Amino acid sequence: MNGVEVSKEISDLNLTYLLLAQRLLRQDRAAAMFRLGITRELADMVVGMSLSQIVRLAATNFVLCGFRLGDVPSMGSMVQESKDHALQQAHLSILLAARCNDPHVQAAA
Repeated sequence: MNGVEVSKEISDLNLTYLLLAQRLLRQDRAAAMFRLGITRELADMVVGMSLSQIVRLAATNFVLCGFRLGDVPSMGSMVQESKDHALQQAHLSILLAARCNDPHVQAAA
């Protein structure tokens, strides 16, 4: 895969992510902010963006979304086979909720 193909795939990913984020925020703002891990200010910005602004932002050469589970043990625990999928999902929700309430994470967002 060459650099042009990578840039195109990053742009496609960004566009898909931004359009999904905007749709989720319009449907249920609080749930979307939690699921996306974004602040109120960023949610306001995304909702207020026009399609041309979204396309322009998506064209950047950097991936705009990222892994929310930034450490190997958390990610590892979520990909292991589990007999109780509901419990695994509850564990993930607790991890992400705790991270959202961490002032250091909010400052970086």
